[in-house]
Amino acid sequence: MRTRISHLALTGLASMLAFNSAWADEVQVAVAANFTAPIQALAKDFEKDTGHTLVAAFGATGQFYAQIKNGAPFEVFLAADDSTPAKLEAEKETVPGSRFTYATGTLALWSAKPGYVDNQGEVLRKNAYQHLSIANPKAAPYGLAATQVLDKLKLTEATKGKLVEGQNITQAYQFVSTGNAELGFVALSQIYKDGKVQSGSAWIVPAELHEPIRQDAVILNKGKDNPAAKALVDYLKGPKAAAVIRSYGYEI
Repeated sequence: MRTRISHLALTGLASMLAFNSAWADEVQVAVAANFTAPIQALAKDFEKDTGHTLVAAFGATGQFYAQIKNGAPFEVFLAADDSTPAKLEAEKETVPGSRFTYATGTLALWSAKPGYVDNQGEVLRKNAYQHLSIANPKAAPYGLAATQVLDKLKLTEATKGKLVEGQNITQAYQFVSTGNAELGFVALSQIYKDGKVQSGSAWIVPAELHEPIRQDAVILNKGKDNPAAKALVDYLKGPKAAAVIRSYGYEI
């Protein structure tokens, strides 16, 4: 049996699609590399719940700062620190009142080898490894935190010739995961899900060994008239997003 669709029904369908598209927008987001997995998980529910589309780019916070200052089309910035968004705010590059802390990060010393890293980080003091991976401390807050840990443990000089520096925390992780470094400082979120380390071995670095890694989000000037930008910021403040963020080892 052939179903006929009337001209009126087609007109109504077209109107409905046009109505829906009028309410759906796209938001361009600069995301700190450590938050790659959480934002990918959050994006699906955000898009389903709001109808908006999230387009993310991942990289080092310092590099994103330079790109934003040079006119990159980002509308929301999820940084790996609180100082960079505050600096952009002071420079009038953001929507007033939009900055907030969406997560507090945790640093981990990780090896892809099971049993290689003990739960007290003594492997660092034993100094039997050849390469220690960190992110660029000038561009990546997790890299800066790693140098603060080494300084607190009085291991800066001992490890100086062994450091392998990634441009961002993703590259620092890749050096370890591919075996180019026996161990490295990574974001806990890269190796952790639902209460446990997913592979290899790790020491979760005590928070008192480095400055807090408060990660701030902000709406940039390019997103001030985009409903999807505000919707994303509101969504990140909600309980549904908080549960996902915590599952990757962050504090809220």
